[in-house]
Amino acid sequence: MEDLTQVATYSFELFGRHMTVNTATILNTWLVMAVLIVLSLVATRRTKKRIPNPAQRIAEVYVSSMDKLTRETLETTSRSYMPLVATMFLFLVLCNWLGIIPGLAEPTKDLNTPLSLGIMGFFITHTAAIREKGIATYLKEYCQPFFIMAPLNVIGELAKVVSISFRLFGNILGGAIIIAVVSHMIYSLVLPPFLYVFFSLFVGTIQAFVFTMLTITYIAVATK
Repeated sequence: MEDLTQVATYSFELFGRHMTVNTATILNTWLVMAVLIVLSLVATRRTKKRIPNPAQRIAEVYVSSMDKLTRETLETTSRSYMPLVATMFLFLVLCNWLGIIPGLAEPTKDLNTPLSLGIMGFFITHTAAIREKGIATYLKEYCQPFFIMAPLNVIGELAKVVSISFRLFGNILGGAIIIAVVSHMIYSLVLPPFLYVFFSLFVGTIQAFVFTMLTITYIAVATK
């Protein structure tokens, strides 16, 4: 269970401030991004051919599914956010699946990853709301139904970031803890491999979808 308590870190000075980073999270995140780049290159290679290759067909099905999902949720503004939705879901799925490979860990097991994505979604949501409604209408909504409710409405918006981030973080870290505890108890004989598949593939996919759906739902609500 040492992998849950011992974290490989790298410390350095930046502009007079002491900084510490989780090297495992950074390296695993870069690995996921590299895989995404390779997959995109394979899927878009020779797209002018009349008969698409299998990778291209899979990519077309995936993009069509994400486009349909965003159109049903965001309606007229779907095309603007479809690349974000498709990339976010695929990134989170690969991050959550990474724990299946021995020696690698899910970047989403580190709170910094889901929290960063949650903050990004927060700024995208409110930028979209300002662009769609105008700054005056946007600020006026925080005073509904009464002016004194403005602080609570602001807290409610900030709470969405905490909720969406800690939900993903808690589920992925919780799965890792369960696997570590059970492995320690029965010495990784039979059950842990099944748990790896269950938490990484099944739970990881569900949580990636939930995070993505909540993000586009927040955007849809803010722009209506």
